[in-house]
Amino acid sequence: MAEYLGFCYGVKRAIKIARESAGDGTACTLGPIIHNPQMVDRLKAEGVGTVDAPEDMKDTGGTLIIRSHGVGPKLYDNVRNLGLHLVDATCPHVRKAQLSAKELADEDRMVVIVGEKKHPEVQSIYEWSNHSARIVETAAEAEEIDPCQRLGIVSQTTFSADNFKAIVSVLLEKSRDIKILRTICTATEQRQRAAMELAEKVDLMIVIGGKNSANTTRLYELCREKCHTCHIETAEELRDEWFDKVGKIGITAGASTPDWIIKEVYKQCQKK
Repeated sequence: MAEYLGFCYGVKRAIKIARESAGDGTACTLGPIIHNPQMVDRLKAEGVGTVDAPEDMKDTGGTLIIRSHGVGPKLYDNVRNLGLHLVDATCPHVRKAQLSAKELADEDRMVVIVGEKKHPEVQSIYEWSNHSARIVETAAEAEEIDPCQRLGIVSQTTFSADNFKAIVSVLLEKSRDIKILRTICTATEQRQRAAMELAEKVDLMIVIGGKNSANTTRLYELCREKCHTCHIETAEELRDEWFDKVGKIGITAGASTPDWIIKEVYKQCQKK
């Protein structure tokens, strides 16, 4: 087992907030609370549903929970105007990234968000930049940024630290006045480092977490550079043929993977 794996502080906090909101009438999260289908299903069974837009709860007078990935500033007013009770489960690290983007934009800097364009967290950070930021995922995309007088850089909290450094090294050539607000969270770095260290010592790595989870996918990508690696959501996906001629198995899990799933995978791997 990797030294660091599974739920991070922000996810634990979001799940706790969601559970505390259940039972007080209609309670729904705006999009999945975290990127783990099994946890979302469990919360649904406990009375916390999911909606795609605040308008889906119009006239319910219910509770809308902002998920851990956060939202843009305008949505808060929209929710209140609909007469809904708002509960904010935005991860504190994401909140820091959002406010960092706003700070850089308010300083009249050209803002660059280093992250995945389609990820909901990155979209929320973009909105906090007053829709002015450029989003880059690769060093090649960073090359396309035009030189500017004043530049500000912020990152997706779950982005690869090594990829962030590579992109920043390109952006350093784009301005003489650069402010870097590095907002990759400690939990992300701990999980990535621990996973890579373990992958160097085993024959097979099992990475557990939602297929829609960015931080879990990143763990998978990093581990497969070191050894044969398989990405699963649950123990049911384990295949006997993966374990042929395998002496050591390593297990890690994304920051949105529940403990009960990790324990079940560990239990099944012991039998292989």
